[in-house]
Order: sequence, then C-alpha cells, then structure tokens
Amino acid sequence: MSEPAEIAAGLPHLPGVYRMLDKDGVVLYVGKALDLRKRVSSYFQRSETLSPRIRLMVAQIMSIETTVTRSEAEALLLENNLIKSLAPRYNILFRDDKSYPYLMLTGHRYPRLGFFRGNPDKRHRYFGPFPDSGAVRASMQLLQKVFRLRTCEDSVFTHRSRPCLLHQIHRCTAPCVGLISDTDYAEDVHSAELFLSGQEDAVSERLDARMIAAAEGLRYEEAAVYRDQIGALRKVRERQYVSDESGRDADVIACGIAAGICCVNLVMIRGGRHLGDKNFFPQNADDMEPAQIIEAFIAQHYLLHPVPPQLVVGEAIPVELLQDTLSERAGRRIQISANPIGSRRAWLQMATKNAELGAAQRKVQNMGDAARLIALQQGLGLPETVQRIECFDISHTQGEATVASCVVYDRGAMQNGEYRHFNMQDVAPGDDYGAMREVLTRRYRRAVAGEGKMPDLVMIDGGQGQLGVAIEVLTELGLSDVPLLGVAKGEARKPGMEQLLMPGRESAFRLGADDPGLHLIQQIRDEAHRFAIEGHRARRARTRNTSPLEGISGVGAKRRQRLLTRFGGLRGLVAASVDELAQVDGISRALAERIYDELH
Repeated sequence: MSEPAEIAAGLPHLPGVYRMLDKDGVVLYVGKALDLRKRVSSYFQRSETLSPRIRLMVAQIMSIETTVTRSEAEALLLENNLIKSLAPRYNILFRDDKSYPYLMLTGHRYPRLGFFRGNPDKRHRYFGPFPDSGAVRASMQLLQKVFRLRTCEDSVFTHRSRPCLLHQIHRCTAPCVGLISDTDYAEDVHSAELFLSGQEDAVSERLDARMIAAAEGLRYEEAAVYRDQIGALRKVRERQYVSDESGRDADVIACGIAAGICCVNLVMIRGGRHLGDKNFFPQNADDMEPAQIIEAFIAQHYLLHPVPPQLVVGEAIPVELLQDTLSERAGRRIQISANPIGSRRAWLQMATKNAELGAAQRKVQNMGDAARLIALQQGLGLPETVQRIECFDISHTQGEATVASCVVYDRGAMQNGEYRHFNMQDVAPGDDYGAMREVLTRRYRRAVAGEGKMPDLVMIDGGQGQLGVAIEVLTELGLSDVPLLGVAKGEARKPGMEQLLMPGRESAFRLGADDPGLHLIQQIRDEAHRFAIEGHRARRARTRNTSPLEGISGVGAKRRQRLLTRFGGLRGLVAASVDELAQVDGISRALAERIYDELH
C-alpha cells in the first residue's frame, strides 16, 4: 500500500473528486472531498477505524486518480456523474429511471388534457411529475369528471361533426362542435389549473359563483351541472388520503432495510396532494447506514429529475451542501427537512412504512429467484458460481431484416440495461446458423478483448445445430470452459416440454414441468424471444419505409422527388428505360444508367 499512500500524501489541499483503481485499472470507488489530501490520506492511516467493507476496498487499491474542482458543490456533481457512468462496485448506485410522466394542458384555443413524457414544449403547461403513468391516468379521469375537458388528439378534434361518446357520458363538453363557448371552456381550464396547483378552495368558490349566477339567470340545467361539479370535487377532497393546506410541492424520502435488502421510497406531493410513490433498490448498499443511502439517492436522483421546493427525509444527513447544490441547479431555494411536523410527519411515516414493506417484498422475491437459480444449477450440474446468464435468439420474416438478441440475467433478475440487439450484416437471408455464428462472434470477441463482462452460462434458443455453432465459436475464441445450454421446443411445442442440450451429453434431456430451474430457463428464453422480435419489427419497419433510391450515389432528396413525380411512384420508375430516366431534369445519362442498374 506504500504507492497509493504516497500518492495521497502528495495531493493538494483543494476540493475535488478522487477515484480508487484496482490492479486492472477498474474503478473501485468514486468520492468527493473538500480537502483531497486529508480525505484520501484517511484511508491509509488507522485501518481499525474503517468499516470491514472499506478495509476490503483499500486492500485492492493500486492507484488513485483525482480531479480538482472549484468548489465542493462542483465536486458533488462530478462525483455523481462519475458514479452513474462508471458504476464502481463500492459506491451506492441507483439505477437511472426513465423520465417521469406529466399531465399536460396544451396551448390550443381549446386546450387538451393529455399524458406527457419527454422534452417539454413552452407552448403547453405541465403538472407533475407523477410517479408512474397510472397516477397520471387517474388524475386525468378525475379532471374529466369534474371539469369535462377534452382529451382527444387534434386530428380527431378538428374533424368531428357530432359529439363523441365522452360527451354522452358527461366527460367532455364537446368544444369540437361548439356545444360550449370559448369563455366557459376557458373557465373550466382555469379551474383545472387551480385544482392541480392545490387551490381547491378557490375552485370551489368559482364553481359556487357560477352556479348562483346560472340559477339567478333561470338557467337551471347549467346550474345543475355546476352543482354536480361541486359535489364531485367535494368527494375527491374527502377521499384524499394526505393533504396539506399550504399546497406546497414536496418529495418525501425514506429508507427501509429487511435482511440486508435496502429500499428507498419516494412519495410525491404536488399542490398539497399525494400523487403516489415509487420504490428504488440501490446496488452496493450492503452494510451502509440509511443516512448514507438517502444522501446518495438525493445526489443521484435530482441530477436527472426536477427537484421540488422541499425534500422531507427520515434520517439526519448533512444538508448544507446538498441544499446549496440543488438550489443552484434549480434556480430557487430548496429546503431539506429531517424533522418535519404536522402533515409532513404523516407523509414521512407513510413513506417509511412503504420502504419497509418494499424491502420485505423484495426479500421474498429474491428468495424465490435464489431458489430457481439453485434448482437450475442442480438440474444442469453447474457449479454454484454460475450467476450471470446470457441468452441469444434470432428473429426474421422469411429471411428479411434478421436481428439477433442478447438478454442478460444476473444478480437474481433480468438486467434490461444490458440487453443488446445485433443487426445481421454478413448473413444470407434465412441462414439461422450463420446468424448465430455472427452474433456470438461479435458479442464474445469484444468480451475477450476486455469489453464487458463474461457470462457464467450461455443459453441458445435453438436445437443441436445452433448449439454446434455456439461450441465452434466459443472454442475459436478460447472460451470452451464457458458452459453452454441449448433450449429446443419439444415435439408438442408446449411449455414444460422443452428439450435441453449441453456439450458432453449424448442426448437431449428434460427437467420436470414444475421444476423451478426450468421456469427460470423459460423466463430467460421468452425474454430473449420477445426482445428479438421487437428488434426485428423495428428494423423491418425502417427498411420498408426507406426508398431504394436512397442508397444510390448522386440521387438526393430533390432528384428522388422529381423521379417519383415523373413516373408516378416506384413501380413506374422501375419500369422506365435509361432514355426515359435521362429525360428527367437533373439526371445525366451516366446517372440514369447507374439508377437503372441499381433498380434491376
């Protein structure tokens, strides 16, 4: 350890980020520091003060890399960007989630209420985020019932000649056919905005005023509509499990641990209303304290997603740096509360209970996954070290747009982020053996070169022929020690009748239909099949939407348009002679001959 210790002693007394590397140059840990020399040197002084986890890490450190930053806040941002990109084994890591959904009111004359996910458009207004799409749909249904705003796409809205079914069931006021005035529809939109912003009292007052005005004007049917809206709004408020009179947006974050499994529960409060919650399960969080886990979650999660004005947490964490960094990124003051009172305490208690339940449920699930993996190891005669399984499948339609899939099972679950599609490049149409040879060669040639992880078991969706190809490829690459499994459909092609093939076994064999190991094989095989079909369909769609003219040198968009216009489409173009092609403006004789040759 003298070399890393000497490096640490020579570091500057400046803020920055440090990276601990092992003998192979793999990053073990990424950390931030207000003083790089003091922080990094602390790892190599009194080892008895370090946790067993950190002592194990220190024993593997062979080199240290550092990056000096202008401030500790900048170091925090860099640290978490590096954690996301490098995924060090000793850092708590939260998997990136896709963007959260929002509820949208468009900026049209008659605004549409809709579901949104992606990059926002300044012309529209957005409310959220929501924890999942189900919460958005539920809110849309509620708003339709109370305010009866349109949800149809513009293409449908502009071509309506009579009211749709939603109008008949009192979920839309049919602005498409003029059954509501611009003013009244705008009032409904404004009431919906107030409701989504947590100003339910203001909404009730507006509806009361409109009901009284309609009654005084003897418009009793209109007054009855407002009365029903007020009643529906009252029922919504009665059903609201958690509410806050301040109407402030907040996220509530709690951590629960069961049998070493950690769960972070995120509760979203928007406009004082509970929109729902979401569970996160971090990697590399063994032996970590809840405060460390929550701190890591806040730093990583809000680098990618908008942060509300208030975060309520269940552990005492160092909040000053996080508050200042998040406030700077958000452009407004962010408050992190560790000792909430009133309704916020109720939110935190609910989040804590959800986190504990989530950890307990994941524990039960992992026990089931572990049992299936053990059964698979025993059924196939594999060692206990087999944990990572990669499965391959081929998909095409009569040889068209052949795509291979590779899916990964590891750490007791399917690892979606490691799935890969392979578009076949040098394979004759319909040659499944050639396609299997190409995908295995491409995948494991990179692995042999040190790019990516090696599997403990390779599964092939196919029979003896595909398995034979796999044996040849892995032998050529020096990977003959990696176990192989071929999964062929049985005679009846029914689940439970799969024929299993392995090198060294003279004949195919089967596992019992109720064998947990077979159930794991089926899950992985079916996922590879699904992913292959998904890739094939996408490639086929791209191919069929591409003109054969696009691959001809010298034929750009304008010339393609002229050719297709002149001959009435691709069929007429194919039937044209070289002389006819040369008569098109911008097409020389040489280019006409090239086009003719390419199309024939």
